[in-house]
Amino acid sequence: MISIIDYSPLWNTMARKGVTQYRLLKDGAVDNKTLDSLKKDKNITVLTLERLCAYLDCTPNDVIRFTERKTDAAPSPPPVETDGL
Repeated sequence: MISIIDYSPLWNTMARKGVTQYRLLKDGAVDNKTLDSLKKDKNITVLTLERLCAYLDCTPNDVIRFTERKTDAAPSPPPVETDGL
């Protein structure tokens, strides 16, 4: 199983509170690079999570959630060549 980062709670919280992405940028809650990471469900720092929670007056569960995805069986490692030793 692999954990997948999902920021859909953030977008829902923002919509509920009437906060736009533009306002996040304008008020300095996040920068362009961080907003791009959020849109692409990439990693953010705990400091960024804290800043978002303070700005939106919410908890981390209102910003991020982790979902698990099943993976196929792990691939076997490639065979090791021994050169006849």
